[in-house]
Amino acid sequence: MKKRTVGALLAGALFSSLLLTACGSSSNGGGSSTSDSGATELTVWAWDANYNVRAFEEAEKVYDKEVPDTVDLKIVENAQDDIIQKLNTSLSSGVTDGLPNIVLIEDYRAKSFLEAYPDSFFPLTDVIKADDFTDYKVEATSVDGENYAVPFDTSSTGLYVRTDILEEAGYTVDDLKDITWEKYIEIGKAVSEKTGKKLISLDVNDLGLVRSMINSTGSWYTGEDGKTPTLADNEALKVAFKDVKAMYDAKLVDDNSDWSQWLSDFNNGVVWSVPTGNWITPSITAQEDQAGKWAVVSFPRQELDGSVNASNLGGASIYVLNVDGKEAAAEFLKDTFGSSTDLYKTLVENIGAIGSYIPATEAGVYDTEAEYFGGQTIYKDFAEWSTQIPAVNYGENTYAIEDILIKAMQNYLKGDDLDKVLENAQKEAENQLK
Repeated sequence: MKKRTVGALLAGALFSSLLLTACGSSSNGGGSSTSDSGATELTVWAWDANYNVRAFEEAEKVYDKEVPDTVDLKIVENAQDDIIQKLNTSLSSGVTDGLPNIVLIEDYRAKSFLEAYPDSFFPLTDVIKADDFTDYKVEATSVDGENYAVPFDTSSTGLYVRTDILEEAGYTVDDLKDITWEKYIEIGKAVSEKTGKKLISLDVNDLGLVRSMINSTGSWYTGEDGKTPTLADNEALKVAFKDVKAMYDAKLVDDNSDWSQWLSDFNNGVVWSVPTGNWITPSITAQEDQAGKWAVVSFPRQELDGSVNASNLGGASIYVLNVDGKEAAAEFLKDTFGSSTDLYKTLVENIGAIGSYIPATEAGVYDTEAEYFGGQTIYKDFAEWSTQIPAVNYGENTYAIEDILIKAMQNYLKGDDLDKVLENAQKEAENQLK
C-alpha cells in the first residue's frame, strides 16, 4: 500500500480547482480512483499533521496487514476552517468533483452539515455498532436515528494540576478529585495566597470552558431539538457564568489572547491548573523539566443536580461522502476506527489519542502508565470519564450562539446584571437563527 500525505499547498490547489469546476456544469464525479497497484485510492481530508493525519496513517498500516493492496489513502492536510469552507462551497453548489471520500468534521459542526446536506453523506448505521461507542459521540454524529460517522477521539476533559505547587500550599491531588467548581475556586484562592500562582488562564473571547461546564450537566445552548435557543432560563449556563466571574473577581485568572499565550501560562508556571480536553497532554509534556510534577484529576462539576465530573471539549468524527468509492471507504473505516483494538493501542502509544471505541477500553488498551505524570494511568482515566459524559444535541449553531454569548460574558464581567445579559442574548439568538 502506498501512503501519500499531501500538504496544505496542494490542499489550496484542490480548492482552486473545485471553485473553477463550480463555475461550470454540475457533476456527480469525485470519489475514488484506482492506483498503479490496482488498489482503490481514497482521499482523506483532515487537520493536524501530528494527531489526526498520523491517526489515518496508522489506520492504513493496520488495514494493509489485514487486506494488502486493497486501499491506498491520499491524506490531504487542511486547516479545520479550510475544510469547513470547502465542504460548504462544494455541497451548496451540488458539485462533487474534488471532494474527498473521507472527511474529519468537528462534532460541534457536524449537525450543520448533516441537516443542510442530508444526501451528501453516506449512512454508516450498518457499518458500525453504535453501542460500541460512547453515547455522547453517537448523539453528536446521528440524525433521526441514522448514524453518519465513525466516532473518533473523545476529547474527554480533565483537570491537569501541578502537584508541586499544590504541596507548597498544603494540598494534595486527592483534595481536587471529584470536586465542584465552587470548591475548585476555594482551593484556588488558598493556593494563590500561599504561592502567588494564579488558578487558570482564560481568553474572554473563547467560551470553550463554559461549553464544557454546561455539557457536564447535560445542558447546551439549545433545546433537545438542537435549534431552539435556551439561554435566558438556562440554569447550567447561569452557574457557569457565575463561576467564571468568581474566578475573575478573586483575581485568579491570567488573561490570554491566543493559543501560544495559553500554553506559555501553564508551561512557565504562571498558572497551576488546566481544565481542558485530553488533547492538551502533548503540550503539557513538552515542558520536560516539569516531568513528575503534573497529575490529572476528574473535571469539576457544577453545583446542580445531575452534574457529573466528566465533560467534553472539542473532538471530531469521521464521515464518508456520498461519492464514488463510498463502499470502499466505509469498509476501510469499519475494519479500522470502527473495530480495531490494535489500532487504538497504536494510537495511544504513538500520539496519545484516546478513541471513543468502548471495547478498546475494556481490552486494557489505555492501561499504560504515563511516566511524565508520575506513573498515573491518565489514558485509562480519560477513557473511563468519557463513558460518563452526558449526551446532548449540539445542533447546528454552537459557534453562532457563542458569538452572541461572548458579548454577554464581557458585559457580565463589567458588572451588568446576569439575567439581563442572558435575556438580551436570548432575543439576539432568536432573531439571528430564524
